[in-house]
Amino acid sequence: MKRTLRLNRRSVVLDGLFGAAAIAGILSRPNLAISADDSDLAARFKDLTQNGNSTCSAKFTESIATMPPMSRIKGSCCSPMEINRYTEQVSGLAKYRAIPIIPQDPYDISAATARQAIAYYDLQLTSDEQMAYDYAMANSNEKGPCCCQCWRWKVYGGLAKYLIHEHGFDGKQIVDVWNLSDGCGGGM
Repeated sequence: MKRTLRLNRRSVVLDGLFGAAAIAGILSRPNLAISADDSDLAARFKDLTQNGNSTCSAKFTESIATMPPMSRIKGSCCSPMEINRYTEQVSGLAKYRAIPIIPQDPYDISAATARQAIAYYDLQLTSDEQMAYDYAMANSNEKGPCCCQCWRWKVYGGLAKYLIHEHGFDGKQIVDVWNLSDGCGGGM
């Protein structure tokens, strides 16, 4: 038995309304990015979760000094990455794109950038600058640049001192950078 589809004015109008409502609902979602970058980000996420080389050991921290400049420090240190959090982080860090030392992907950092940031770790800040740094230490999600005093602690601690000293960042801005750059994995 062959069934035929009969179109009448009511079905056309209702189908049109439901279709328009569905499209409007999809397009109004704030976290929906409709672009070719989505597949690129998903591919990067997959690569980083499967091919990470980052560890929290002191030996790994020391090895950064001898890595070729274009080497990549990849993946999370402590917990598995989560795609939703990763997307939020990469999207959020885009606002700092004009400052090249701020890694745009907290799970994929060049050795050269890591060394550049670490070089500022021992920088003595002025008392006002130190207040901004101390604010960030007290108010960031990890209560510091990372959950433990590993290579990320030195990289992002140095980065914070650089941003405070050279770009006039305040404590709240450092908290934002640190929270968006959290490379421990998991969600927030």
